[in-house]
Amino acid sequence: MTPPRVSIVVPAYNEGKAVVPVLDRLFEAVTLPCEVLVVVDSEDDSTIPVVEKRAVGEPRLRAVVQSYGKGPANAIRYGFHAARAPVVVVTMADGCDDPRQIDDLTRLVERGVVVAAASRYMPGGQQVGGPRLKGAISKMAGRSLHLLAHVGTHDATNSFKAYSRSFVEDVGIDSRDGFEIGLELTAKARRMRLPVAEIPTIWLDRQAGMSNFQLARWLPNYFRWYRFAYGRRLALGSNGDRSSDPGMGRDRT
Repeated sequence: MTPPRVSIVVPAYNEGKAVVPVLDRLFEAVTLPCEVLVVVDSEDDSTIPVVEKRAVGEPRLRAVVQSYGKGPANAIRYGFHAARAPVVVVTMADGCDDPRQIDDLTRLVERGVVVAAASRYMPGGQQVGGPRLKGAISKMAGRSLHLLAHVGTHDATNSFKAYSRSFVEDVGIDSRDGFEIGLELTAKARRMRLPVAEIPTIWLDRQAGMSNFQLARWLPNYFRWYRFAYGRRLALGSNGDRSSDPGMGRDRT
């Protein structure tokens, strides 16, 4: 196989056959050499047999059982650990993200940004469907972070982003629960004055299955990283270690 230019991490939880059209669209859309890691929490997840069957004729695809603990944050963290490419894209298993943008997001990172965001809230972007309260909070957070904290994107909370893997290895991931990793890494890039870029995206609410997003449970985690984005400048030390800031702990991904 050609070495992948991008590792695509797809956290999944009991998606079963619903993941098939998502994977089909992904492999149809991505033209760059890639690997796709569908990361689940346990061996009995209903997504595994479906992915393994699809992988028989698709060597770029593999199911990965993570060992960092339950939840999407740990699945994403493990995906970074298992990734082989210098660029990592995180996209959801629910089909809400547009896989045609993965190539463009990857190329932005290859050009030098550390975070490339697919933005629902910049001109040309759109969110279609989904819970109204969740959408309103997300839009307000995204626009205020762009205007006031200058994070480089109108949509810091969106999970659909591409990352420089070396950047993530340097700063680490502190989140251990929900989907706030996208906001965490964007906030860390801003605090370190590293480049963040965005392209518009159209997000469509999932057509099959139930969302696993838990707004009330995970909102405090989002608020933590929202506040973190407004802090003083941070920098890696000369020996490669991260700053001693409480939000930049030394745990690796």
